[in-house]
Amino acid sequence: MATDLPNILVMGPPLIFPDFQSQYSHSYNFLTFFASSLPLPQYLSSLNILPSSIRAILCNNMQRVPADLLRSLPSLALLVTTTMGTDHIDMPECRRLGVRVATAGGSFSEDVADFALGLLIDVLMRISAANRCAKKWLRSELPRNIPPASRVGGKRVGIVGLGKIGTEVAKRLEPFGCKIMYTSRTKKSSVPYPFYGSAVEVAAESDVLVVCCSLTEETHHIVDRAVMEALGKEGVIVNVGRGSLIDEKELVRRLVSGEIGGAGLDVFQNEPLVPCELLSLDNVVLSPHAAAVTSESFHHIMELVAATLHAFFENKPSLTPVMQD
Repeated sequence: MATDLPNILVMGPPLIFPDFQSQYSHSYNFLTFFASSLPLPQYLSSLNILPSSIRAILCNNMQRVPADLLRSLPSLALLVTTTMGTDHIDMPECRRLGVRVATAGGSFSEDVADFALGLLIDVLMRISAANRCAKKWLRSELPRNIPPASRVGGKRVGIVGLGKIGTEVAKRLEPFGCKIMYTSRTKKSSVPYPFYGSAVEVAAESDVLVVCCSLTEETHHIVDRAVMEALGKEGVIVNVGRGSLIDEKELVRRLVSGEIGGAGLDVFQNEPLVPCELLSLDNVVLSPHAAAVTSESFHHIMELVAATLHAFFENKPSLTPVMQD
């Protein structure tokens, strides 16, 4: 496949890709590796593409970018991911090879914070459960088998990861009169909320735990049995970060056995698989990793990716450096 356009290897693919491809196919040659069952060397060979001709990758978290793939592209210099997180990318290898990584930055922060608040309200107020009950309502009977709701106002909310998303969550909770506290890698001198040195400590003081930190080796299963035990039987967990931030098996066990109050989950450990035990629980609200899927964020990330690729191929500084929580 001969072309004078810059080659971009596409993995995932990002949700924006169909629209992005249609708008920018005149500027770039998109190599849709995500649609192939072949290993990368064979895929490129089938298109008569030299690995050395690929200088950029466009991806999301649905397909991993491992070290061996990075090493197989000797001219690779830029990796653009349409996610805030980089847990799907071998970042140490990128640093070793000098590959710049551009992320979505704070593009989704407000949308994800809105969604986290929505999950929190839904679980506490039993909105989805009441919706299911109302749809089954028969004129001949008045089923009232859902448990009482719990008010949001005044709740003690612990935030795990007070980065861009966590800060936006806190701002949205303040008007409800919630007592906000947090744990994070470091204490934030710019915020008035109490800081706790670990997830266990903040859980022990919370009614609700909102998890929105980055997934790293250190934060894998940061919400484990000890944290759930500290949160208590009436506690609620909301996760809009990554599924592996929580010990999912332990959470499922506690939800099924009634050892925790409820959960609002937008992410799961083995996506797109959702634990089947959760599907019938009225104290659990589920979402298919959709917190950032808004028309506003969609258009914004389209513009950001376009500007990032243009800057790169014009030898200008990257617009979106790797973000840290």
